[in-house]
Amino acid sequence: MKTKTTFVCQQCGVEFPRWSGRCPDCGEWGSLVEEKVTPPGGGVTARPGLANRSHPTPVTELVADEAVRKSTGIDELDRALGGGLVPGAAVLIGGEPGIGKSTLMFQMCAGLAMRDERVLYVSAEESAPQIRMRAARLGMLHENIVVFTETEVDLILDQCAALDPALLVVDSIQTVHDPSVLSSPGSVAQVRESANRLVYHAKRSGVPACIVGHITKQGTLAGPKVMEHLVDTVLYFEGDTFGSFRILRAVKNRFGPTNELGIFQMTDAGLEPVANPSQVFLSGDGQHAGGTAAVPVLEGTRTLIVEVQALVARANYGQPARKVTGLDPSRVAMILAVLEKRCGILLADKDVFANVAGGVRVTEPAGDLAVALAVASSLRDQPLEEPTIALGEIALSGRLRPVARMEERLKEAAKLGFKTAIVPDRAQLKEIPSNGLRLRPVSTVEQALEATL
Repeated sequence: MKTKTTFVCQQCGVEFPRWSGRCPDCGEWGSLVEEKVTPPGGGVTARPGLANRSHPTPVTELVADEAVRKSTGIDELDRALGGGLVPGAAVLIGGEPGIGKSTLMFQMCAGLAMRDERVLYVSAEESAPQIRMRAARLGMLHENIVVFTETEVDLILDQCAALDPALLVVDSIQTVHDPSVLSSPGSVAQVRESANRLVYHAKRSGVPACIVGHITKQGTLAGPKVMEHLVDTVLYFEGDTFGSFRILRAVKNRFGPTNELGIFQMTDAGLEPVANPSQVFLSGDGQHAGGTAAVPVLEGTRTLIVEVQALVARANYGQPARKVTGLDPSRVAMILAVLEKRCGILLADKDVFANVAGGVRVTEPAGDLAVALAVASSLRDQPLEEPTIALGEIALSGRLRPVARMEERLKEAAKLGFKTAIVPDRAQLKEIPSNGLRLRPVSTVEQALEATL
């Protein structure tokens, strides 16, 4: 059988007819790899798709399908999914090896099994005794969890059709292969074709499919990056493998909001949802140390109080260092320039380090004021008035601009016991928290520094 040779970018998943040192689509160097694929007539490309069974229809004549979501039994997972599993949905769970993806999937299977629903857990990596040991350790042995150790996608789909489960879990897509594709398991072609087969089966049968995929820290491994456009929902598991807390982040969801977060803690009994995540991201000693400021940020429909930390030190080796973790480096550089120009704080000969505690990423401009106050507090070695939150976007003129959903942010701060909130004076608040939170409106960064330091 003749094969066709293409070159696929491991970063963006786009195919090209010839090799190039740099991907013409995403610009990544050294990311094109050679793939041999079967011609039309083999694999999922020759199978009739969903579109071939339909005909053009005016949008006014289409029937809306109000799908009933199915709870997984894990509140934080349901939040990240947008309320639960949708029938026929294809969900991708990506993350680094060892982060806890398999543990979370087995806990989800156990939650459904305890409600008398049969689930099919396909393990293409672990043996049956290994899975039995994990289930016993987690205390989740249940006869409704059917384990199938197989790597061939045809056999997986045959078993799924025979059992008709409430959920199909495939762990992981890198080890599943389609015999009609002449590539090794884990290659871009195999991952894409196997995922296509699983997604097609989920849409046709109505059985939701959860597909586990491994990625590296750079996200370059063939897997999730070439599958994101195929599935309905993409969840990424984040966190330090040496720490106990894990963040499940939704980056794509056709059935719900994106950027939702699920917070978990890894224990001996598995992953446990965190009831009050704001307390996780506050170090606890920031109220008594210089260089810290708290800010309420939005993650989907959830409000989190996070701690911005800064360290300003004398530069001893030429060019001052600017190191940022969890924040936008360009935005931090702009804030430092505003502090120098508008507030007279000289930082040209200082090393500046900025960090967000707990491993959270703050990308919205609502954290600008907290960064500025943390830097000034570290420079003067003077803590802020405690307990205080700072909220506002900084303009190049040094003025503060209000941000969205300020009432929700202030309510979360008041619930956690904060007493003072530094807010822009132009904020139009419809409702002010009444449980002891005092607002101090300011118009510029300089006024904010005078009010807190």
